[in-house]
Amino acid sequence: MELQLSTPALLFSAITLLMLAFTNRFLAIASLIRGLHKNYMKSPDQEIIVEQIHNLRRRLTLIKNMQLFGVFSFLLCIICMYLLFQGYTVAANWVFVGSMGALLVSLGLSLIEIQISTKALNLELSDMEEVFEKRISSLDVFFRKENKKNE
Repeated sequence: MELQLSTPALLFSAITLLMLAFTNRFLAIASLIRGLHKNYMKSPDQEIIVEQIHNLRRRLTLIKNMQLFGVFSFLLCIICMYLLFQGYTVAANWVFVGSMGALLVSLGLSLIEIQISTKALNLELSDMEEVFEKRISSLDVFFRKENKKNE
């Protein structure tokens, strides 16, 4: 199979959209960090805030690396197109493989970051679960009494 100039060009839109998504994640993390920083300054002894800060630091590092590999994939894609234009098809094939590999690493890091962000949301929900369970049990008792009266 021969690599054509249009093949790496197809990756441009995909990589660009991924970079946009990664940038949006970065901006959301930055906003969360600023909010947690304010909360931490008010009450530095809350354990959940410290856990969230550690979680956000890991996510920030992952997003930085996702963006790094995404940009590297984009650059290799451009180099591949240049090599194809110049007629160096063997080198272009290898550079294209490198571009796809960098994109794969970027997507893998994205998957890990999603898993960590889910854990962060579970930390937030753990605080509310006790209050929610108490409300449900009190409502449950109320409705059971109402049902018994109606029977």
